[in-house]
Parts: sequence; C-alpha cells; structure tokens
Amino acid sequence: MAKGLLVTYVLWATGGPFGLHHLYLRRDCHALLWMLTLGGCGLGWLWEFWKLPSFVAEANRALGQKHSSEEGTPPLSPIRFAAQMIVGIYFGLVALVGLSPMAYFYFVGLPLAVGLGVLLVSAVGNQTSDFKNTLGVAFLTSPIFYSRPIAILPISLAASITAQKHRRYKTSMKSETLSVRLYRLGLAYLAFTVPLAYGAACNTAATLNSLAEMLGSFLNWFSIFPLLGRVMESILLLPYRVWWLLVGDPGLNSSYFQEWEQFYKFVHSFQEEKRQMAYQVLGLSEGATNEEIHQRYRDLVKVWHPDHNRQQTEEAQEHFLEIQAAYEVLSHPRKPRASRR
Repeated sequence: MAKGLLVTYVLWATGGPFGLHHLYLRRDCHALLWMLTLGGCGLGWLWEFWKLPSFVAEANRALGQKHSSEEGTPPLSPIRFAAQMIVGIYFGLVALVGLSPMAYFYFVGLPLAVGLGVLLVSAVGNQTSDFKNTLGVAFLTSPIFYSRPIAILPISLAASITAQKHRRYKTSMKSETLSVRLYRLGLAYLAFTVPLAYGAACNTAATLNSLAEMLGSFLNWFSIFPLLGRVMESILLLPYRVWWLLVGDPGLNSSYFQEWEQFYKFVHSFQEEKRQMAYQVLGLSEGATNEEIHQRYRDLVKVWHPDHNRQQTEEAQEHFLEIQAAYEVLSHPRKPRASRR
C-alpha cells in the first residue's frame, strides 16, 4: 500500500520527535534514532519538514522491491558524518552514565556503545555501512585512551571516518510485520534507556565525577584558544543557567540538584583551577605579575632542563614539562568569571 504525504505530515506533527512518521514509512533506524534523541533535540525534527516529500517518494519506490535499485557508492554527506560523530559521542556518554562500573568498560562497553551510535546513523534511509570494520576501529582506538572519558571523542571520530569509508546502499528490502518491527525497536529502546536510568538514579555521584572529568579534559583541548574555550563553557553551562531562570533557587534540601550544581560549578571554574595549579608548579603566589611569571619560568627551566640533569633525566623531564605547561596556562590572560544566572 502506497504511503501518503498527508498522513506523513500528520504523524510528523503529532509524534514526530518520537519517530512515528519514520515508523510509518518503514524507516526503522531513523525512527529509533528519533526515539533516543527526541527528534535530534527537536532540531532534526523541524528540519525534516522540507524533506518529507522525498522520504515518501523513497518509501513508495521501495515498496515491492526485494533488492535496492541503487548502485555504486552513496555520495559523501558532511551532515551524515557530523551526525555520526554527535550520536557516537551521545551513546558514549550514556554508556558512561550507566555502564562505567562494569569490568573492562573502556575495552568493551565504551567502544561498543560509540560504534553502535555511529552505525545507527549510518543505517538511516537507504544507506548503511560495514558493521565489522566500524566496530573494529572503535575497539582498536579505545585502548589508546584507556580509562579516560575523553576517549569518547577519538573513538567516535575514528568510527565515523570508517563508516563513511565503507558506506553503501542497502541491498535487501525485507518485508516484516509491524509487530516484529515494534518488538525489535522496543528491545533496542530498553537496551538504551535502562542502563541510563539506573546510572542516573542509583549511581549519580560517580556518574557526575566521570562526566566532569571528561568535560574537564575536553575544555583542556581549547586552552590554546581562550575565546573558543569560553564559548564551549557557555554551551556546557547553558542547562544550569536555564534551570536557574525557570526554577530559581531550589533550596538546599534537593540532593540531586546539589550534585548537578557541584558538577556545573566544576566546569565553570575549570580554567581558574588550572591557573591555581600553575601558580603552585612555578612556586608563585596568585596574582604574580607577568614579569615575575616570566622570570620564575626562566629560572626553573635552567634548573630542570634535561640537558643539565644527566643523572636524573626522567625526573627532570617530568618537571620540565610541568613547568612548560604551567607557563603556557599563565601566559593567557585571566578571563572574567561569568554570573551563573
């Protein structure tokens, strides 16, 4: 039975963020993606308004075909690649929340979650990618950044590049009953949400610590670009500020809010804490002038340069790198603290 454009728009308007229109068009991977992300945080759902006619036409062409009529390699899509990266990171964060206490999490749980997120985006529409190669690259990348939550980023990048390299059109058009499709989607949805709910409800403190560590490492990458770092901090603090705008002070009796407040305060003060540590490494008091910082740096470099410490090269190298890192942090001007409201 041919799919109707009017019905598709009605389903898009009434249940679009939950993927009802994609379920109607037999785009199950797209429906699952929207179920897990609420329509791409609403942005993807709105953007689809102009794409629905092409989705309906594609669904009608596929009716009655046992094999895809598309041949060759799909064109490279920057939008799909960006979506693979974002969803891979999102799946990794969910795994970090719900599965991080498990043994060998960084060897198994994290790369599996990120890889599946990338593959889900790869399978949207009439395209797909190679399952083994994409997951294989994710598993090979994970040990390089073992035990560090920041590993989510390079794993997602490597898996997305691999998925794009092995992109292809779907070859088979299986005809399945609605009950079978709903059963499969339900299992996938539970597999995603149950660990997330458990981690958020029963392991909140550990979850916040892991997320704070990851975001701290993420912000550290932007330390050489102060303006970009401030933009990233503003984005990360946006939910906290929206909460204050809508709710105000929830009171000190809310334990969950206190934990989230502590987490966001950590992100907000990350750069300031780095400066304090840098002062300690250089042995200076906070508020030292640029001339004092520069002079202290020159003095310590002379003392701890590896060429001047042949008998303790490893220790000298470690101190030398710490001194350089501290000087790099203090070389950037102090940025004003923003109000949390």
